[in-house]
Order: sequence, then structure tokens, then C-alpha cells
Amino acid sequence: MRLLCSHAEKKTSHLSLFFKVASVRCFVTTCRAVLLPRFGGPDLLDLRPDVSVPVLNPNEVLVRARAVSINPLDTRMRSGYGRSIFEPLLPLILGRDISGEVAAIGTSVRSLTVGQEVFGALHPTAVRGTYTDYAILSEDELSPKPASITHVEASAIPFAALTAWRALKSTARITEGQRLLVVGGGGAVGFAAIQLAVAAGCHVTTTCGSRSIERILAAGAEQAIDYTAEDVELAIKGKFDAVLDTIGVQETERIGINFLKQGGHYMTLQGETASYSDRYGMAIGLPAATAVLLKKQIQYRSSHGIEYSWTYMRADSEGLEEIRRLSEAGKLKIPVEKTFPITQVREAHDAKDKKKILGKVVLELD
Repeated sequence: MRLLCSHAEKKTSHLSLFFKVASVRCFVTTCRAVLLPRFGGPDLLDLRPDVSVPVLNPNEVLVRARAVSINPLDTRMRSGYGRSIFEPLLPLILGRDISGEVAAIGTSVRSLTVGQEVFGALHPTAVRGTYTDYAILSEDELSPKPASITHVEASAIPFAALTAWRALKSTARITEGQRLLVVGGGGAVGFAAIQLAVAAGCHVTTTCGSRSIERILAAGAEQAIDYTAEDVELAIKGKFDAVLDTIGVQETERIGINFLKQGGHYMTLQGETASYSDRYGMAIGLPAATAVLLKKQIQYRSSHGIEYSWTYMRADSEGLEEIRRLSEAGKLKIPVEKTFPITQVREAHDAKDKKKILGKVVLELD
């Protein structure tokens, strides 16, 4: 990588003694990054040594990455999900989560300083992702890294937890004493949602695979139902104020809707905006997806008296701060099953594609 350094001088007020303080700020101009030149399999991921780093905008932060996690969105994007948006912008740098140190800051950044350890996540539509030695995020996409956890542990948290945060806090606005059903609590978003809801004083029921039951109950869920061994509809008791469906197929939607109280919220991660746009193009796909969503909202409001929504991750400085606080206290964690060096990014994606590793995978950068 190449570094370009500049010197800056500061003067005190003329009312005080005159002195000069010399400082040096280094800006990275090139670095390693994993590029995706076209959509397809893991073999297309190309770690290049000399990828340019854009100039920082005033609100942006340059982060020296130490660990970046692989999210399902990464493997789906690599395979072509969202091509209507991203194809004209190829090559892409995948990756949303990051943990590392601040290397430089834009002129308007006030909450972070050079050398500070941080973690955070990019918006789903970001073109320049985090599979790189030096990533660029906006100030509100970052927070100080919890001191009690490692970079590997920290990198697994933000994207999943912020996705759950938006559903529970921004959409359903859960409050103490309410009941939440998480469909698919064994995944990163579902597990984050359980912990966020428990921290808010909610009563949580979830469906999951058998291998997740123990840790879900340890995280505070009151009921964990093994969907592979039990009849979910018979096992679940009572009605819920909110349902977060991380699976989002027709059957889980039907179950979730039927277990909601009047006025409750059904939220699915499987919105169809990108899939419709990929299928029909942006001009037709976006309006078509909006029409589908509006139709379902009207239908379920009329037939069941509930609110229906597609939920996505977005930057939320308030949410990230609470996530940081809970993580620091040991009340929010996403288990990491395996790590790979960034040089083995193809192997890591291949393992996820073939479901050789069901849990969270993190790429480490030295």
C-alpha cells in the first residue's frame, strides 16, 4: 500500500504565548482489496494488492480493517442478487461488517479520533465494501469498539444487530412486557433480535434448529421450538405483539400472521424489492414491488388487523450505540464459528455456499 503524508500547523490565539504544534496525518492512496469483477461463484473473488482508496468526504472515516464478517447478503450479491443496481457499478468490493482502527477522518467528523478502535456496518447498497485493508464508512455507521471483545467478535455483530434493531425498535417499537416471536432464531439476525428484545424486557419465543436451542435459551428466550422435530403451530402458545420472520417463505409468513394480536407487527427480512428489480429491471421492478407490498399491507390490515412490512438494515447511530453498550456488557453477542485470513476469501465463500459452515464466518486482516 502507499501512504501520502501532509503536515499541518496550528497557532494559538494572539492573546496567548505564540507556539506551533506540528502534526502529521497519513492518508492511504492504495491498498489490498477483494474485487468482484462479475457475478458468479467464489472463484471470481480477486484479492488485488493495489486498489485505489477514494478521497474522504467530510463526514467519512477511513478504517484500517482487522476483521470483517461474511453475511448472507455478501454471498447473494456475489451470485447476482441486486444486479439491477450493482451491475453497472462492477467491479464491487463486498462486505458490510467491520472492526478495526480509525486511520483518518473527514473534516466534519467529531465523534471519532485517529487511532481509536471502532466497529460498524455499511448500508446494504454500498458499492465499496469492507473486504479491504482500508474501508470507508460514514461517521454514523461507526461506534467505538466494545473494549471487552476482540475485533473478530466485534465484526460479527453490527449488520445483523442493526437489521434486528430496525425491525424491533424503529418498526414494531417494542416495549417492556410485550411478546415477540422470532421465526429463525438460530441465524445472526434472529439471535440478535432475541437478545435485543430480552434486554428491552420482552418475552421471547423462537423457532430454530436443534443445535441452537441451548444458546438461545441461555440468551433469555422463554421458549425455543425445534422446527425439525415439533409442530410449530401446536407448540407455540398465545398471541404476540410482534413477529420477526427471518425465513420469509409462504408458510412462515402464514404462521407468523396468524400468531399476531390485533394491532401487531409482522416483519420479514425477505422483501422483494431487489428480486423484482432484478427480474424486470428497475423501471418496472421497483413500482411492481411497491405495489406488492402495498397490497399485502392493505390485505393484512383488513383481514387480521395487523401491520405488515419488509425490513432492511440501515445506519442508526442510536441503535449502534445501544448495540455497543449491550455488547460491552456481554448481553449481545453473535458467535463466530470459523475465521479465515482474507487471502482465503474464496475458500470462506465456498464453505458458506456449500453449507459446510452454518454459523458466522469472519475474515481476518493483518
